[in-house]
Amino acid sequence: MDPITVKTSIQVPVSQIWDYWTGEEHITKWNFAHPDWHCPSARNDLRVGGEFHYTMAARDDSMSFDFWGTYQRIDLSKRIEIILGDERKMSVYFEEMPEGTLVTEMFEPEKTNPIELQQTGWQMILDNFKRYAEGLQSGI
Repeated sequence: MDPITVKTSIQVPVSQIWDYWTGEEHITKWNFAHPDWHCPSARNDLRVGGEFHYTMAARDDSMSFDFWGTYQRIDLSKRIEIILGDERKMSVYFEEMPEGTLVTEMFEPEKTNPIELQQTGWQMILDNFKRYAEGLQSGI
């Protein structure tokens, strides 16, 4: 199966984008696709062989799960490669652009949900990250 790709251009320098993407205190503020969900906790051991664990939860407490993975490669402010908890591969690329940073995520689809739903959900999380990062940049 072809990987799913989502991307967004963010008007924030890559050094700050990297911090917002990897800092536990930031992850809990943007890592959800819909306002009915949130990320109440995040642990991030950012090193090759280290793991991240993000609690993804419905705000009404009806459901939650641990989204986690193991870092396979880390190129500071450029690329992260991960093996997710269900053995799927995921890569995140950070490309410095004149107007900010292009963030691109590529991941192997899972087999439970339709590809379109997965793509939409991952794009919504990435769009949420963009709003968060640009909001911090502008002081909102």
